[in-house]
Amino acid sequence: MQAELKAAIVQDADDGRVLMLAWMNDEALRLTRETGEAWFWSRSRQELWHKGETSGNTLAVEEIRDDCDGDALLLRVRPAGPACHTGSLSCFAPALWRTIVERVRDRPQGSYTASLADAGVERCAQKLGEEAMEAALSAVANDGRLAEEAADVIYHLYALLAVAGVDLADVEDVLATRAR
Repeated sequence: MQAELKAAIVQDADDGRVLMLAWMNDEALRLTRETGEAWFWSRSRQELWHKGETSGNTLAVEEIRDDCDGDALLLRVRPAGPACHTGSLSCFAPALWRTIVERVRDRPQGSYTASLADAGVERCAQKLGEEAMEAALSAVANDGRLAEEAADVIYHLYALLAVAGVDLADVEDVLATRAR
């Protein structure tokens, strides 16, 4: 059994976005401090892991803070790529977004998302336009289908973003600058 584990909240040092939650023991904390890159303890594999060791998506640690009780850590980092194993910048992105990114990346057979990705950006853009028109017409007709049509718009927008290589977090950043 490993020594005491602490929750490690990983936050982007630039924009404050929470990227992930992992676990650290004393050895992971020591290696993180020594190397300047994040190391964690895998509870499922019962071993240390260096974030990005296989993906290349490392986390350069700028600062480590203890919470007031000393039982959790905040790691402020500069990520080199997505933090989430799905390919999303954050593990806290909406579930639909994470699923779409994963399916665009992995292209599972029989997946509608994978077929859209295979068809390319142009087809995704076309489908988004079709679905947006259907949502607009539904709203004007007041036919009771607007929620369903809006769901199709959101899904196809997410698919277009993922196929085009634009992370949802980038869209959120643009919206945040417009809120001022």
